[in-house]
Amino acid sequence: MAKKLNGTVIVTYRCNARCNMCNRYREPSRPEDELTLEAIRKLPPMYFTNITGGEPFLREDLKNIVRELYRKSDRIVISTNGFFTDRILDLAKEFPQVGIRISIEGLEQTNNEIRGLPDGFNRGCSTLKKLREMGMKDVGFGMTVQDRNADDLLPLYKLSEKLDMEFATAAVHNSFYFVEDRNEIRQKKRVAENFAKLINEMLNSHRPKKWFRAYFNHGLINYVYGNKRLLPCDMSFDTFFIDPYGDVMPCNGTKEKEVMGNLNTQSWEEIWSGQAAECVRCKVRSCDRNCWMIGSASPAMRKYLWKPAWWVITHKLKFWTKEKYRL
Repeated sequence: MAKKLNGTVIVTYRCNARCNMCNRYREPSRPEDELTLEAIRKLPPMYFTNITGGEPFLREDLKNIVRELYRKSDRIVISTNGFFTDRILDLAKEFPQVGIRISIEGLEQTNNEIRGLPDGFNRGCSTLKKLREMGMKDVGFGMTVQDRNADDLLPLYKLSEKLDMEFATAAVHNSFYFVEDRNEIRQKKRVAENFAKLINEMLNSHRPKKWFRAYFNHGLINYVYGNKRLLPCDMSFDTFFIDPYGDVMPCNGTKEKEVMGNLNTQSWEEIWSGQAAECVRCKVRSCDRNCWMIGSASPAMRKYLWKPAWWVITHKLKFWTKEKYRL
C-alpha cells in the first residue's frame, strides 16, 4: 500500500486582499480555468491537506471541494483571510472537524496596513470568535513576520492564547507563488529577537506541541539570518502542491514554477512516477533556497523527528534551569 502524502491544494489565485509581501492578486486565475472536482478526485491518499489560495472562499464550490478532499485526506486545514465570515461559518457547520487558519499580520493598525483590507483585523478576529462559539476546535491565527510587524509577534501570540486558539507563524519569502522577489528582512536582529521572545513563551508552555512549534520558530530565525535549512527538504518526495490550473509542483517556494505534471490531462500515477517528476526531484536535491515554510518544514520535522526532539529536550532542560533561549 502506497504511503499517504502531505498535500497543498491551491484552489484559486483570486484574492480580495492586497498584501504588501504578496502580489498574487495581480495575477489572478480565471474561475473557468480553476481546478475541477474531476481533477481533485485523482489526488492520492493524504494524511494532511492544506487548502489555500489566493483566497479560497472566493470559490463558490469550496464546500464541494472540501467534501471531495475528505474522501482522500485524514485532516484538512483551510488558510483564509477571514473576510467572508458568512461563507466560512456556513462551511464550518457542515465540516466541524476542518481546521481554519486566519491570516492576521499583527495588531489592528499593523494588520490592516499590511493586508490592505478595511477593518480586516476586526473581521478576522470576529470570524475566529464565532467559529469558537460554534464549538470549532481547530481554529487560529496565521502570521507572516516581516520588519513592519515583528514587534506585534508576541502580543498577537498572547491574544491567541487568551482566546485559546492556535498560532502559526511564517517569515516573508520570495517565489513565483508570491509574484515577488523583493521581500527582504532588513532588521534581522530585531526580528530574530521577537522570534526569540515567542520561543521562550512556547517553551514555557505545558504543552509538548508548543515546544515543537518553538523549534519551528527557531528554524525561522535560522532562515532570517540566511543560514542553511535545519532539516533536509523532501518536497516532491512525500509532499506536493497543486495549483489552480492542475499543475502538480514540489512546493510554492521555487523562484520559477517547477511542474511535475498536470492532473487535468494525466493520472496521479503518471505524474508521480513520470520523468518530469524525477527531473524536479533532482532539482529539489540541489536547491539552495533554504526556505523554511510550514509546508516543507512540518513534513520534515515528522520525518526527521529525532532532530527537533533532541532540540526540544535540550532547550526544555535549559529552561527548567532558568536558562532561556537566546540568539
